[in-house]
Amino acid sequence: MRHPILIAACIAGASVVAGCAEKNANDTVERAFKDVNVVDATNLSDVMLTVADPNEAVSYFQRASAEDPTRIDHQRGLASSLIRAKRMTEGAAAWKKVTAMPEATPEDSVEYADSLIRSGDWAGAEKVLDKVPPTHETFKRYRLEALVADSNKEWKKADSFYETAVGLTTTPGSVMNNWGYSKLTRGDYPAAERLFSDAIRQDPTLFTSKNNLILARAAQRDYTLPVIPMDQTERAQLLHTMALSAIKQGDLETGKGLLREAIDTHPQHFEAAVRSLRALENG
Repeated sequence: MRHPILIAACIAGASVVAGCAEKNANDTVERAFKDVNVVDATNLSDVMLTVADPNEAVSYFQRASAEDPTRIDHQRGLASSLIRAKRMTEGAAAWKKVTAMPEATPEDSVEYADSLIRSGDWAGAEKVLDKVPPTHETFKRYRLEALVADSNKEWKKADSFYETAVGLTTTPGSVMNNWGYSKLTRGDYPAAERLFSDAIRQDPTLFTSKNNLILARAAQRDYTLPVIPMDQTERAQLLHTMALSAIKQGDLETGKGLLREAIDTHPQHFEAAVRSLRALENG
């Protein structure tokens, strides 16, 4: 009589074991897929932040943030994408939201300050930067501090911040250009010329620095092109800038000559220079 009971118990036990094994297998598969989905989502977020169309990235991070508002990485992605899409006011609001989250870092505050500067709120940016701990020493923080000091005409502070920023990056060309422009607006043309030259040495593709260098030299009535990398079109454009600077300073004949040289140099029709020369010759 005991045998059927024993057999039934064995069968029931085997069923339980099989059920547990099946459940464990399903849980393992679910965890595996979940891990894959997390990796895929991370990769997709990276793509959205770098190569995707900015407005597409905004839509992606808006959906992701709505699904899980507590994910600070999605909130950061949304804020960064809004700035990339040139939606500065929305971007600043998004970065403000990020800085209020429990996991926010000093770098989030720096990004918030950057977004405020981009949207024209210099006073707001200064207040945000003032709250960043002094131990948070990064290139971007000091570059923004320099720009804010510049806007307040606090020249000594600006120079100190620019110098610190230059020492914290391996690609200082753009910040050297900003520093040079600061010197240019102060009327310190030799210092501006040196900084623009340094910026071009760091990054020969910076046409803005080349144009600013011409302005700094022309302000000293030096109307010769410096020895810097330039193609034929850039050469013509720089001659045009130099010509306009000469005319502005009253050196009309020099300006005319430079305009003619710019027109002759340009590989195509240089309409802007032609108009300037025509206007000058017609009085």
